[in-house]
Amino acid sequence: MSALEKDIINNRQAYHEYFIEDKYEAGIVLQGTEVKSVMTGRIQLKDSYVSVKDNEVWLFNAHISPYTHGNRNNHEPLRTRKLLLHRREIERLEKETSIKGMTLVITRIYWKNGRIKFEIGVAKGKKLFDKRETLKSKTIERETRAQLKESHR
Repeated sequence: MSALEKDIINNRQAYHEYFIEDKYEAGIVLQGTEVKSVMTGRIQLKDSYVSVKDNEVWLFNAHISPYTHGNRNNHEPLRTRKLLLHRREIERLEKETSIKGMTLVITRIYWKNGRIKFEIGVAKGKKLFDKRETLKSKTIERETRAQLKESHR
């Protein structure tokens, strides 16, 4: 993350549910009031996913709350939004999902050079025991960090 990047939202749920194997940076086509809502962090990625259709990449089920100061031109909260990637990247993503059976999820939303960027993670679903294993290793790491901190006092 460079100095010109500023996180808007991190999708921690995606890291809990999936093994993220590869990441792509994508722009997004937004309407005026959507930009203002995303800037204030009023976007929810809980049930959202990314899909490739007709050589275009689309974001489904991302809920961007209506802008509070918006008028009758306010946006539809759950509309499907187009993600902007290079053709080669789109072809690669399509191959990953169709041949390897991977899932595409948004892992992070951030500012970069005055533009809103979405980080797409190529993901593989975790089983329940994988989630438990990850949780256990995080707990052990946290406890050892606490013990080290205590021993240095």
